[in-house]
Amino acid sequence: MNRNLARVRTPVESAFAQAGNIFALFIDVVRKSFKRPFQWREFIEQSWFIASVSILPSALVAIPFGAVVALQTGSLIKQLGAESFTGATSVLATVQQAAPVVTALIIAGAAGSAVAADLGSRTIREEIDAMEVLGVDPIQRLVVPRVLGMMLVAVLLNGLVSVVGIAGGYFFNVLLQGGTPGAYLSSFSALAQLPDLWIGEIKALIFGLLAGVIAAYKGLHPKGGPKGVGDAVNQSVVITFLVLFFVNLVLTLVYLQVVPAKGA
Repeated sequence: MNRNLARVRTPVESAFAQAGNIFALFIDVVRKSFKRPFQWREFIEQSWFIASVSILPSALVAIPFGAVVALQTGSLIKQLGAESFTGATSVLATVQQAAPVVTALIIAGAAGSAVAADLGSRTIREEIDAMEVLGVDPIQRLVVPRVLGMMLVAVLLNGLVSVVGIAGGYFFNVLLQGGTPGAYLSSFSALAQLPDLWIGEIKALIFGLLAGVIAAYKGLHPKGGPKGVGDAVNQSVVITFLVLFFVNLVLTLVYLQVVPAKGA
């Protein structure tokens, strides 16, 4: 009985301890983001690297996402006899939900794994320990520029995914479902509002922050040499996905309660 309880308790305690350590790293990142000197060169290089590995996958994924949303909502709206609102439903679904989720998946999968692998390789080569011995703060020098870079790129990618997704949805709705361009655009302007865009950007910003902190934590704490780096990369992606979907749910619930629908 005691052995069974120990088997259950140990993973739970480890999960809570890891969550606490990630939160502590988050506090350090926030606090040291305002510490001078700021590593502008590292920030620009990391932002460019993250953008280079994320832009093309984001654009390619946004097209089928926008198409699926447009086709599904268009079919449902047609059954309800409200074809004139197809543009509003597909565009709002893309801007509020699809674009931030796609951005989160790409940032966590492509950029987050790269950050975790980079920091993990530095850790097992004892570069992080050497920096601490020399009096250089690895959080300020390496982690803060990467996290801020992921936040910046996530916001920009969200805008790109939104534009590509809306264009794809417009194309498939007008050409494949027989919709009219005027109705598609007029329904969007009638029901959409500026906070719908802001919530998408806020989600992307928070997703980039969470993905960067989790990837940095896993990269700074690999176990078992090179194999541990690979395990840390996989764990960072899985944990980030789980956290991001939960945070997306919470942000959506808060937004729907705080911001009333247009015309309500």
